[in-house]
Order: sequence, then structure tokens, then C-alpha cells
Amino acid sequence: MDTPPGSFPWRGRVIRRAAVIGSGQIGPDIALHLVKTLSPGGVETVVLDISEAALESGRDKMFGKIDKGVRSGAFSGSQADRMRDTVLFTSDYGRLAGVDLVIEAASEDLSIKRRIFQSVEELAGPEAVLLSNSSHIEPSRIFAELSAPGRAAVAHYFFPAERNPVVEIVAAAPARGLVPWLLGFYEEIGKVPVAVASRFGHALNPIFEGLFLAAALAVEEGLGTSKEVDDVSRRALRLGIGPFTAMNLTGGNPISHEGFAAMHERLHPWFRVPRLLEEAMAEEGPTGRVWDVPARGEEVPVPEDRRARIEERITAAYLGLAAWTAADGAITVPDLDMACHLALAVVHPFGLMRKLGAARVSELLASYREREPDFFDPAGFSGQLPEWTSRPVSRVGRRDVLAGPGAVAVLTIRRPEVLGALDEDVFRELDAHLAEVAADDRVLGAVITGFGVKAFVSGADVRTLARIGGTEDGERLSRASHDVLNRVAGLPKPVVCALNGMAVGGGNELAMACHARIGREGLRVLAMQPEPNLGIIPGAGGTQRLPRLIGVEAAWEILRTGRPVSAQEALELGLVSELAPGERLRDRAVQMVADAASGNSSLPRVPNGPVPVPDDLPEVDIGHLSRAVDALIERAVREGAATGLAAGLELEIRLFGEGCALEDRKIGVRNFIENGPRTKAAFIHG
Repeated sequence: MDTPPGSFPWRGRVIRRAAVIGSGQIGPDIALHLVKTLSPGGVETVVLDISEAALESGRDKMFGKIDKGVRSGAFSGSQADRMRDTVLFTSDYGRLAGVDLVIEAASEDLSIKRRIFQSVEELAGPEAVLLSNSSHIEPSRIFAELSAPGRAAVAHYFFPAERNPVVEIVAAAPARGLVPWLLGFYEEIGKVPVAVASRFGHALNPIFEGLFLAAALAVEEGLGTSKEVDDVSRRALRLGIGPFTAMNLTGGNPISHEGFAAMHERLHPWFRVPRLLEEAMAEEGPTGRVWDVPARGEEVPVPEDRRARIEERITAAYLGLAAWTAADGAITVPDLDMACHLALAVVHPFGLMRKLGAARVSELLASYREREPDFFDPAGFSGQLPEWTSRPVSRVGRRDVLAGPGAVAVLTIRRPEVLGALDEDVFRELDAHLAEVAADDRVLGAVITGFGVKAFVSGADVRTLARIGGTEDGERLSRASHDVLNRVAGLPKPVVCALNGMAVGGGNELAMACHARIGREGLRVLAMQPEPNLGIIPGAGGTQRLPRLIGVEAAWEILRTGRPVSAQEALELGLVSELAPGERLRDRAVQMVADAASGNSSLPRVPNGPVPVPDDLPEVDIGHLSRAVDALIERAVREGAATGLAAGLELEIRLFGEGCALEDRKIGVRNFIENGPRTKAAFIHG
């Protein structure tokens, strides 16, 4: 559909005005994210509260963050002006008339929420989506009195809401049909939504609050002070902040106090209000005690024997909470593993289980149950521990979409924490999925895409590159990538890449191995081969497939400089066959696969033979880049283009290995890890 002025369309719904109800702890931050993502389309966001003081505080908070974003370069001046101009802080409920999206972020009180939604349902547009940011209460209870509960769900944000990417999507039975739209909408506006079954506390809060409970119990046991337990817990689980610090920052004492009692009754008997929290709530102030925690950067000395016991207690509690949540079916294991890391800033639970092994995990849980008999019974999930601890959690999702006489497998690389970066596990999963596609007569072909709007694949995981020991290691790594991508290219069924965001390095090489590519329109960066900045050459087919797709002369400059290619330029060069808006991208890719499978269209694959090499290839200014690496790229392009694709790919493998023996490879990779991609490496050209 054409985009109406002053609106944000997404899959059959159009948002012209949005509203956030509540200008307290989290409402202004939710509104800030909406303003940032919806204001470019001219959408107005209303922030409503009955307290003028709360409105003033919320406005100051939001505008302060916008000003900080301008100073840091996150927002341009014009962007900041537009954000301020499209938000309205008001106590007038009449301003909700005709809104298309409402997010309630008021007190965690069921009666208050019900009263709010009774008013909202009368005022909002007839097709408006109604959401509650409730951290605990089930949607069936919040929306029980609505006349149209099918348009209402919980969308639970995490602190700080404008930056924390995760949103839990929780729907009661009448609104389950709304969940796919919400998942897509939140992905489109830059969040990482996860679908959660309806239960008290949803999926992540019992883990977040359970960690605090375990920390409080450790203090009650005498293992350490709140400062000591906070610091040890943070280090043991690689937390962004410790559990007591998190309570201070979120003002979470009152909510957790109420939540523990309810979780004890409705979720599991282990949850209860710890004595430490009871004492804290008895102190003066709206949130009770401010916990004594480490200052930023403070070293907290803890005797080794007590440190080890605290670490064991906290680790066991965390793994038990995660295992119980997964076994309870509240959320899928891949989503839980990812969401714990992103939302709670804690080590991936199932990654930690895999590192420790089934025997050690079982030992930790058994030991904790000796101290806490009501803790989660490992018998409830012991049968799943061997699977959780023996192989990596899936990072490539598969969804089969009906198309004509069969189905198309949509494979989504879902690693938003690293912008879809490729590692050996992702390659292994893709390979396995495509083997299943090839063997299943009911499946017409596959679409390979990524998650979100930023990246399809941001390249190879740089940690893998850092572990390369030299020529042999480099050749082995390159060949492993080639083996998988050659199987993609040689699949007897059509494979289309839907480039939802930038394809960098190995991501672009994966895209080029597919039989066709379609890109998201409007992207300033759709593709690039930045390997020269790392002191390496492309090692997964880039030096061979790019010249064959867009011509040697165009590829010559792109490969040697590592510069980005926009969506429009990619279309003009022939790197992608067409562009599509985000909401239609994957559907169009599915149709391309179905058309190719039925013979209604053909997908032009990369030529297998030699391609012409101009005699007078242009001079290229490589600036600070390594001349030694550049010489390898030149050789790969010239010699590879003059031979067949298979021989050219073998040449690339050998030259990638040679490059891995250069000192410039170590310099480039180390510079990227230590200083990031914007700092130029000081290459020595050898």
C-alpha cells in the first residue's frame, strides 16, 4: 500500500497517532522510542498522565535524553526538532480520541489498568491496538472487561525502554491472532520481540526477580553483604549490573515485594518475599531501602571461600530458573537464551549450561536444593538437560510458508546481539536446514533472511578471525565456509536471499551464493566487503562471485576499498534483482521462489565460466589499507576471473590462507576488537 502522509503503515494497519499512558518510571522512555521510530513518518505520540508533576518530569526526562543524543551524534538537530514537535504531554484524556496504538505504562495495579482500558476503549479508534506494559499481570485479567479483547495484549518493555531491545509479547486466547502482527511491528521499529505464553510474570521477570531473591537469600545466610553479593553475582554471570544495583535503578522493591507473594501462589512455592526485602520496604521512602552496592568501577574484596559459595548459589539459581521456564513452555529455548542476554544483560543461560556440561549443572542444582528444598525440581527437566548441554541453541529459525502447490522454507538468522554475525554454528544450521529442504518433496525452495532492520548478516564473527593461527588455519576456515556456500549455490531448488538490512563481508558472500537477491529499499548501506580494513581478503567467495555478478571493473574498486554499496546502487549494478519495502520484502522473496520452482520465472545464477577482464582496469586509491593484502585481492580477481568459478574459489582459499600469515592480519583484527570499525589500523604492509 502507498504510505499515507503522517502515518506508519504495517501489514494492513496504519498508525497515525500513538499514545503512552503513564509518565512515571518507564512511560517517557517507551514514548521516546516511539517518537524516534515513528516521527519520521509524521506520527504524533501523546503521553498522558493525570499528574501534572509527572508530565513535567517525563517531558524533562525525554527532552534531556534527546539533547544528550544530539551532543553524542545519535540524533541530528533536525531529527531532534522533529521528535520534540511530534510528542505531546497532556492530562487531557480527550487527546486519546482516534488514536491507533495505545501503550499503558501506569502502576502495576489491576484495578487501575482496567479503569484505564475502559476509558481507552471508548476513545481510541475502532481498529486501535491496545497494549499494556504490565510486568506481571496476565492479559486475560487486564482485558477481561473489554468488549473487543482480540485487539489487546501485553507488550512488556525492559529498562531502559528506549534502549533495551527486548519486548515480551503476551496475548490471551482472543488476541492470539494479533501476535504475528505485533512481532512484525516491533521488529520493524527496531525491537527484539519474543512471544511468551500467558502466565503471571511472563517469562523473564521470574528470572530477573529470582536472581534478586537468590542474592537476598545469600545475604540472609551470611555469605556476604549486599555490596559483596552484588559484585560477585555480576562477575559470575557477566551481568551488566548486579541484582541489588538493578533494584536501585528500576525502583523495583515495591513491585518485587508484591510480585514475590503472587508468584509464590501462582507460579512456584520457591518464590517468596525474603526477610531482607520485608525489612527494606519498612524503611521510609516510596521504594523503601536504597541498597548498598558497589560504585562504578569499585573493586570489592571478598574472601575466596565466600566468593566461591556465592558464585555457586547464584549460578545454580539462574540455571534452575532458566531450565524451569523453558520446561514450563512459557517461551522457546532460543528466544529465552537470547532474551535473557539482551533484556537482563546476563550470560546466555543455555550457553552457560553447554559450557558447564550436564553433570556439573545437575550437581549445582542438587546442591542448591539441599539448601532450598522448594527450589525447582531437576526431575521436571532432567530429560532435557543432555540436549541443552550437548549442542548450541538454534540461531537459525525456520518457518514454512504455503506458496502455490507447496511450501517455501523461510530461514531467518536470528542473532540480533551481534547483528546476525556468522560463526561455525550458524553455518552448520543453515547447511542442515537446506539439506532438509532439498530432501523434502513438499518444499519448493528456501528464502534466507535476517532479523530486524539493521543487518542481514554483519559479517563473520571477528572472534573466529582472531583465533586463526596462520596459513593452514586460514585455509581450513575459508574452505569450511566455501563448502557450505557451494552447497547453497548448488541446491537443486531455488534459494532467494531477502536482504532485510546490510550484508557485510561473509553476509554478502552468503547472499551472492543464493540464486537471487532482493533488497530492502532505501538502505544507505546494503552490501560491502570490508575485509581489507581487517587486514584480510574476502574468504567465502567474494573475490569470485562479485566480479561475475556485477562485472570485474565494478567489483575491482569495491573489493579493494571495502566501501559500502547502497540499495539503489546494488540494484543498478545487478547485485540485487529488485528492491521492496520492509513489510513486503519476505513475501516477495517467497513468491520469487515459488515462481522459479513452478517454471514461471528463472533465477540467473552466477556464471561458472571465465568472465572478461578489461586490459585497463582503473587505478584505485586504497588509502591507509595494506598494500600486501591489496596485492592478494588484485591477484584473486584477475586470475580468478580468467578461469572457471570452481578454480577461482580454490584460488581464493589459497590466497586467504596466505593473507592469514601476514602481520597486517593480526594488526587489523586486533584494531577492530580493541578500537572498533571506525578506527584505521596502522598497517605495515606485510
